[in-house]
Amino acid sequence: MNRPALDPVFVSARREAIVAALIWAAATAWSVGYCALFGYGRTPESLTFVLWFPDWIFWGIVAPWLACVVVSMWFAFFFMRDEDLGSNDQDEDADPFQPQERGNGG
Repeated sequence: MNRPALDPVFVSARREAIVAALIWAAATAWSVGYCALFGYGRTPESLTFVLWFPDWIFWGIVAPWLACVVVSMWFAFFFMRDEDLGSNDQDEDADPFQPQERGNGG
């Protein structure tokens, strides 16, 4: 049984969605895991500061957030592709806010 060929736009969108979901899952796992391990049960004397943030906040929230900004820029500028969506067969002079006439088929 042969499957029909998938539309290239669909394949590209699925690939981008999978990568975006993996990036989100990795960032969430890091932030929640790091903060859970190093943010609770500490004494005030054990806290250290990185750039005015408590260390667990810097490494658990600020650093992953900055990394996500960089990864998002890579994703948007280098990973995503423009795909040809085909031509628009509708009349260009038609009002886009008015319903188009359709044949009643019979």
